[in-house]
Amino acid sequence: MSSEEVHFLAYDEAVRIVAAIQEEEDIHQPGHRILTVYNQENKEICWFDFDEVVRDAASKDKSEQKEAVSKYIMHHIPAWATEI
Repeated sequence: MSSEEVHFLAYDEAVRIVAAIQEEEDIHQPGHRILTVYNQENKEICWFDFDEVVRDAASKDKSEQKEAVSKYIMHHIPAWATEI
């Protein structure tokens, strides 16, 4: 097993710890958007590149895009996020 291998939380566990997903500007790259994930204590637990997630979670129905992005993120919360 590689030390760089990422393990993800089960969907139910992610739903339990995630309180909010906010679209924000990347402070290190003006004009670049990220999706920051916050836990129930309002602490940042991880973030995702906005463009990559929208591309990877693409829904043919644009009205379902927000839900598709949310589901994608919930399936990709790293296991180490519970340690924060």
